[in-house]
Amino acid sequence: MVQHSNPANGFSTYEKREELRRVVQSKLFASSPKKIRFLEFITEQTFQGNSEKLNEYLIGTEVYDRGTDFDQQKDPIVRVQAHEIRRLLKKYYEDEGQSSLIRMELPSGHYVPVFTRIEPENGLEAAAPLVAVTAETASVPQRSNQILVAFVVILAVLCVVLSLQLARRGATAAGPASTQHAATTLPANLDWFWHPFLPPAAAPLIVIPNHPILRAAHGGDSQQTIASGHEIPKASLPEFRDTIHFRELKRFIFVPSLTDFTSVGETIGLVDLCEMFFRVGDSCPVSQSRLVDFEQIKNNNVILLGGNQSWSGRVFLNVEGFHFEDGVIFNRSPQPGEKPLYKPEFDPVTNELTRDYALVLMLPNDKKENRVLLIYGIYTQGSQAAIEFLTSPEKMAQLRNALAALSPDHKTIPPYFQVLLTTTVENAVPGDASIVAVRAVTH
Repeated sequence: MVQHSNPANGFSTYEKREELRRVVQSKLFASSPKKIRFLEFITEQTFQGNSEKLNEYLIGTEVYDRGTDFDQQKDPIVRVQAHEIRRLLKKYYEDEGQSSLIRMELPSGHYVPVFTRIEPENGLEAAAPLVAVTAETASVPQRSNQILVAFVVILAVLCVVLSLQLARRGATAAGPASTQHAATTLPANLDWFWHPFLPPAAAPLIVIPNHPILRAAHGGDSQQTIASGHEIPKASLPEFRDTIHFRELKRFIFVPSLTDFTSVGETIGLVDLCEMFFRVGDSCPVSQSRLVDFEQIKNNNVILLGGNQSWSGRVFLNVEGFHFEDGVIFNRSPQPGEKPLYKPEFDPVTNELTRDYALVLMLPNDKKENRVLLIYGIYTQGSQAAIEFLTSPEKMAQLRNALAALSPDHKTIPPYFQVLLTTTVENAVPGDASIVAVRAVTH
């Protein structure tokens, strides 16, 4: 493959450090601590804006422990080692690092490392026919890049989750009737909440959201799909470098989609809900929100997962108490100790989500014997934590006591209610949810 370099392309410090890491961890450098120290020292000095200070004397004293009387004319240690490092770098990119899109070089006679982008010639022909990069798409803000990376990573995880679910369902369906578990009853701490959805009542329709997302285009997409996409140069997504997508996809084209996936937290929660219904001999019908009409919603037992569904936003959220809008939860009638507004929290350094909130809303359907249950978090972690809370006997005992405390006799549980939950989040994984507040809903 013929290649040409493009030194004009800018690099983030992250990209440069990642390339340095790959170089020093290679088999050519891993056993040479002084050469690694040489490369790390000159690179870090360059990152700090001290490249003009890099010379033989500084490297000799800082890297090779020569004293203040170091005479580079008599002791050629720095020149010899620099020559050897240049040779090893050349050999590295001819062998172990030949697929790298970035080259780290140490120009002869200089000690300031240079990073060069390598672009395959005729690379467009080698890839699937994708739309060209425009000045507008190439200048997508970095935050958008991070969001797109998150989308694709979420989709990858989601594929695994859905595959596990389908495999589990398939194995159950394939087994002989004699191996099926007999239907059981739910523990009392769960039955009080889920009883309206259990036999002999009709199985609830579980509706999963069709969030509008951008997914990575691939060679199996139609030309029309690809033409509707938005391209982001791969080099501008260094966080993605160690993923399979970076290696397999020639270019990063992101296309809008409403049909392919739902959110990870809701999907993991869906598995928990179906397992619970299967235990009591119930079925677990599931549909995506774009295929569900309002007649289905108002005439059946329905569970809506995810707060961005058109049904929840248009029909079921305008009730007194808590109101989910624009990514925050408003508290219209704050009680003592409550806040008028609940917002997600983020780590001030990493900007990772550290706390999420979720609403649970139990309402009557057009037929009073049926229910509409909404379970949704501000982020997908909140949805997952809420479903885990609602399927935990221990947690639901706490909710039952909190709701009973709303009634005059402190025993009667209101049939319709709102619950505000919160959960900590670490490394994009929710912790145990806890109750923030409850409200009885009158109809």
